[in-house]
Amino acid sequence: MQSIFWIGLFIIFYTYLGYAILLFVIVKILRLFRSKSNPTVTYELPTVTLIVAAYNEAYCIEEKISNTLALTYPKNKLTIVFVTDGSSDETPEIVAKYPTIQLLHQPERNGKIVAVHRAMQTVSSEITVFTDANTLLNESALEKICQHYQDPKVGAVAGEKRVEIDNSGDATAGEGFYWKYESKLKAWDSELNTVVGAAGELFSIKTALYIPVPSDTILDDFMISMLIAKNGYRIIYEPEAFALETASANTKEELKRKIRIAAGGIQSFLRLTSLLNPFKYPVLSFQYLSHRILRWTIAPVLMVFVFVLNWFLIFSNHNSGMFVLLLVAQNLFYALALLGWILQSKSIKLKLFFIPYYFCMMNYAILAGIHRYFFASQSVLWEKAKRK
Repeated sequence: MQSIFWIGLFIIFYTYLGYAILLFVIVKILRLFRSKSNPTVTYELPTVTLIVAAYNEAYCIEEKISNTLALTYPKNKLTIVFVTDGSSDETPEIVAKYPTIQLLHQPERNGKIVAVHRAMQTVSSEITVFTDANTLLNESALEKICQHYQDPKVGAVAGEKRVEIDNSGDATAGEGFYWKYESKLKAWDSELNTVVGAAGELFSIKTALYIPVPSDTILDDFMISMLIAKNGYRIIYEPEAFALETASANTKEELKRKIRIAAGGIQSFLRLTSLLNPFKYPVLSFQYLSHRILRWTIAPVLMVFVFVLNWFLIFSNHNSGMFVLLLVAQNLFYALALLGWILQSKSIKLKLFFIPYYFCMMNYAILAGIHRYFFASQSVLWEKAKRK
């Protein structure tokens, strides 16, 4: 039982901190043997199609259109497509007012990935960029992304997701901290080999490498990018191309979003099991297991198991100081998470306590997402989380 406890504790540590530490060390060593490669200034920029999938986004679509039209990418090389399938508000009518934007609309709502497939059938450019309707891009985002396609080994480029945090005093402050940590991991993953999946807020692909994914795919952005990595191409991370969005309206909305993502994570894991073959994908398998699979499957379950087992070991006369100390540490962490929940319910602004609360909420969402995927089913059509 002690061996099982230590193995479980190690996996938890490795999943949330150990992989980051190991990745940092590996990247530092690699930098000693790699020369810095600067993108060629005279690089001929490729043609680009920017696709925005928008469903009932009338409240923010004008701002998104203005932001898109302000991008500094050469206009003669940029095609802008907004696909508004199923929208029942004024989103299609608003987009239609702009002649420089290609509008695709049909009244049926079949999910985002079906809309993206339909839009992809119209694309003839070398590069396709995907971005969400509720995010704003920096003006030079497309240039920053496209400079990486000088390298023929690059099949996709992921931008950085940035979360704008206000001072409302709730646990969504943890979302901003999480994405800063996640962005650093992505940067190191990219430097080692490849990013392990792109986020839909901003990512791009070589159009010729696009592989349609099943219409019931929940995390379409992740699947599209990982299929490109599976075929031997790199996904590069570019932090100077970023998409800014506001945090979830409240913790309830963030939890709803996380549960859906967790259900999609399990679906992706089941459809990409071949990536766990270390003989065929030695580095990618290591990254995929360490950065994604452990988080989506084993670690959240182990957190509960290790906590219970720690009590059992103490009451079974394994009351060494180490086990007592570890139990005290776990209880203290969960007490801080509980305090964070209490503080956010009272709108008291002590963000330090929101981090353990957000961490515990994320892991609960994964367990709930696993249950939803196997027993309640997660529809590809989903209710969007409200944003601030």
